[in-house]
Amino acid sequence: MTRRPLPLCDGVPASRLQLPPGPWRTVLEALCARFPQIPQPIWESRFARGRVLAADEATPLAMDAAYRVGLEVAYYREVDEEPVVAAIERIVHMDAHLVVVDKPHGLPVVPAGGFVRQTLLHRLIERLDNPHLVPLHRIDRATAGLVLFSAEPGTRAAYQALFREGRIDKRYEALAPPLPHLTFPYVHRSRIERGVPFFRMRECAGVPNSETRIDVRERMSDCWRYRLEPVTGRKHQLRVHLAALGAPILHDPWYPELRETDAAAPALQLLAASLAFDDPRDGRRRRFDSQLRLQR
Repeated sequence: MTRRPLPLCDGVPASRLQLPPGPWRTVLEALCARFPQIPQPIWESRFARGRVLAADEATPLAMDAAYRVGLEVAYYREVDEEPVVAAIERIVHMDAHLVVVDKPHGLPVVPAGGFVRQTLLHRLIERLDNPHLVPLHRIDRATAGLVLFSAEPGTRAAYQALFREGRIDKRYEALAPPLPHLTFPYVHRSRIERGVPFFRMRECAGVPNSETRIDVRERMSDCWRYRLEPVTGRKHQLRVHLAALGAPILHDPWYPELRETDAAAPALQLLAASLAFDDPRDGRRRRFDSQLRLQR
């Protein structure tokens, strides 16, 4: 089922959140608990200005709207001072249904954290004058490479099903330390859950819920160029898996340990290198390759 399209607000697309189980009386209380870094008066202001919506109806929620498990809430992010991302995206392919873009390192796909307008989605909506653009998948802000967007609501569900049903081949490249003790190709499976702080993930005991196929494309003296094929799509899966094997991706500030970085820090050497699938509209095989390259 295709989601109801939501209006832009000052050119910014809405973010969505499905409310989890909890003890809250109102949607406002639930949002304050989910985003403790945002003071309650800011949420109250957003409600008062109609910037918090019931996503299924695209209508503003009242300040005292009752909390309900599973309710999908849409809201519009706001930041006082937004960092400028100088790197520019490159459109690889565009037709009436799909837009494929090479995303540079450091540019978020959608609004998150301190980024609202400096996002790939906002840039493309303005550049292509198409408010119907929706990313069909996401890659980390720190990761570069291909992102596939739906440009037409009428065919969106068919392309979303490619990802949901695992009918799309995604290949990544990474530069990381050598792993001479492993035999390649190698398959790594583990259970990944949310870690601490909230934005990090961790491996833990239990039934595996993540799988990555790993091979080596090039062996250099100080690092290897790996080919990574995620069978599953857990958050930060490739970064967590390589770090767990003892080969954290070059310049990764979060794995295996969290460390401080600044804007001048080298980019994470992870690239979404290719996407391939049978087009659900006509069955033809399609493949897109990134023109970006990793550098040590």
